[in-house]
Amino acid sequence: MSADMGTVAQMAEVAPAQVSGTREVLRRFVRHRLAAIGTVVLLLLVVACFGASWIAPYEKGAQDLLIGPTGPSAQHPLGTDELGRDYLTELLFAGRISLAIGFFVAVFATVLGTAVGAIAGYRGGALGELIMRVTDLFLIVPGVAILALALEGLGSSPTTIVLVLAGISWTYIARVVRSQVLSLREKEFVEAARVVGASTTRILVRHLLPNLAGLIVVNISLATATAIIVESTLSFLGFGVQPPRTSWGNMLSQAAGLVGTEQVYLLYFPGLFILVTVLAVNFVGDGLRDALDPQGKQL
Repeated sequence: MSADMGTVAQMAEVAPAQVSGTREVLRRFVRHRLAAIGTVVLLLLVVACFGASWIAPYEKGAQDLLIGPTGPSAQHPLGTDELGRDYLTELLFAGRISLAIGFFVAVFATVLGTAVGAIAGYRGGALGELIMRVTDLFLIVPGVAILALALEGLGSSPTTIVLVLAGISWTYIARVVRSQVLSLREKEFVEAARVVGASTTRILVRHLLPNLAGLIVVNISLATATAIIVESTLSFLGFGVQPPRTSWGNMLSQAAGLVGTEQVYLLYFPGLFILVTVLAVNFVGDGLRDALDPQGKQL
C-alpha cells in the first residue's frame, strides 16, 4: 500500500508538459518569419517609445509658434503640427501610453479571465455554471458603449482606462481556460494529486496552470493588439486619453481636423504607428501559438 501511495505521490508531483522544451519552442518561433519580423519591429517600437527621452530629437510638447505646421524636413523628419511641435517626438511619447495601456489591459484581463475560467472549470457544478452565466452577461453587453459611459463617469486617466478595459476583456480567455481545465481535471496526474490530499489551490497552481502557460502567453500577445485598437478608438471618439496626455488615438483625433488642408498627411502617421504595432503583435502571437502548439490541439 505504501508503495502504491508513493507512486501516486510521484505522479502528482510531475504533471505532463503540454509544450515542447524551451529550445525547441524557440527554434520553431524563430523559423516563423512573420513572427521574427514582428518581434524585431515590436522591440524597435518599444525601445523608441520608452527611450524617447533620449532618442527623440526634441522635448515633448516643445512648441515653436514661429514655424507653425511644416512638412517633413531634415530638422523634423515627420514635420510639425499647428503649434510647431515636432511630430515624431509627439508620436514616440504618445506611443508610451498606447503600448502601456495595451500591455497592462492584456495582462490584467488574462489574469482575471484565467482565474475565473480555472475555478469554473475545476469546481464545475452549480458554482461553475453560475460563474459562466455571469461571464455570458459580460459578453452580451455592448462593450464600447459601456466603456464610453464608464470613462465618462470615472474619468479617463490611463489607469482608469486600463482597469475599465480589463474589466470587460476577460471573458474570452475565461471561456477558453474553462474548456481546457474541464479536460485536464480528468487527467491521471490531477487524480493522483487529489488522492494524496492536494488542496484545490495547489492543484490549480501547481498542476493545471503550468499546462495552460502557452495558452496564457498567446492570449496576452493577441489581447494587447485588441486593447491598443480599442483604446485608440475610444481616444479618437474623445472618451479615452485626454490632452495634455497624448496617445496615438487622440493624436489621430486631433489630426482628423486637418482633412482638406495641406497638413492632412499628419493624419496618416498615428494610424500607421497603430497599424504597424497591431500587425507586429499579431505576428508575434501567431508565432507563439505555432511554436507552443504546433499541432493546433490546444491553442
